Amino acid sequence: MTDISRRALMATGSAFLLAGCAVARDSARKSEIVAGADTGDGTSDADFALVDVTDDTLDKIAGWPVIDPRPPRRWPNRGGGITSQKIAPGDRLSVRVWTAEEASLITSAGERYADIPDLAVSPSGHIVLPYVEEIHVAGLAPEVARVRVQERLSTVIPSAQVQLTSNTGRRNSVDMLDGVRKPGTFPLAERNLTVLNLVSAAGGVADSPGNPQIMMTRGGTVYRMPYEEVLEAPELDVALHGGDRVVIRPDERSFTSLGATGGQRVFPFPSEDLSALRAVSVIGGIADNRADPRGLLVLRRYPAGTATLRDGPPRDKVVFSFDLTRAERLFAADQFLLQDGDVVLATMATGTTLQRALGLFGGALNVGRALRAD
Repeated sequence: MTDISRRALMATGSAFLLAGCAVARDSARKSEIVAGADTGDGTSDADFALVDVTDDTLDKIAGWPVIDPRPPRRWPNRGGGITSQKIAPGDRLSVRVWTAEEASLITSAGERYADIPDLAVSPSGHIVLPYVEEIHVAGLAPEVARVRVQERLSTVIPSAQVQLTSNTGRRNSVDMLDGVRKPGTFPLAERNLTVLNLVSAAGGVADSPGNPQIMMTRGGTVYRMPYEEVLEAPELDVALHGGDRVVIRPDERSFTSLGATGGQRVFPFPSEDLSALRAVSVIGGIADNRADPRGLLVLRRYPAGTATLRDGPPRDKVVFSFDLTRAERLFAADQFLLQDGDVVLATMATGTTLQRALGLFGGALNVGRALRAD
């Protein structure tokens, strides 16, 4: 054996001996992550708890607080909207008065009509016309309001014939603010205008990843519902009221994947409910040759003080552990729901580093053989 060969083999041996601490790893092992955790046996004072997710623990976990940055999920009753247009405060009316008289109080000689444009409906529901003063028109259909105006004018202009047009104000219209292709203000038509009618009139939902939410502000209340649920349930396609404001927004929730997974980044929630098992699919799975199928972890931080609640978690910080090698644990993983801010961590299998070291050793031996052959 030549000196070069001897030096190559020595280098191989050194590499093998040092491989355990020198080979880079994608993630820590489960035992390293959960070392010292509070497991409920009273032997640890760690500031985080370890909870195995099983059929037995799912009910208890489901009773712990839900972390959700979105407005509460609620929706108005179906009810009915307007079936015909009604004049409301803020609308603006235009009146044309025709007369057969040669001259009247509002027309000059030779004129057959006079225009009285842009009459604002006051907060009390009135308009003001010359010589007849206030006329209450709020809550009336335009045709009914026309007849009322004509009757009042006939007291001073016997031959008066009235035409009336109305332009809806904010109380007779709704605003589609964002999340659609053509946002804007939409007057309430002479029929029930529903949420989905409004979205359609605004050009449909703009491209939005994940789980879009439809939000409606009515008075001082904000309502929220997943858009897909409104599409699928006719009873949720409620009629709009004048002054409603509607917006479609992406789901604000997200989770992070780390370790031996198919992607290490932040993912938006693709649906209203996302189980731990489905989250593994969303991130591209776990690495077959590196990840520990018994060591999938979800790290969650509850609001400070949550652990002091009577039925709260044992610690404000909790590590949930999943075993993906057993059927009953897989079903449990499919029932465990992720929350906003969760971290999904695939830990490293115990034998992975050794396998890499052996691969390095085998590669070095091949180098040595090649040198000896030379």
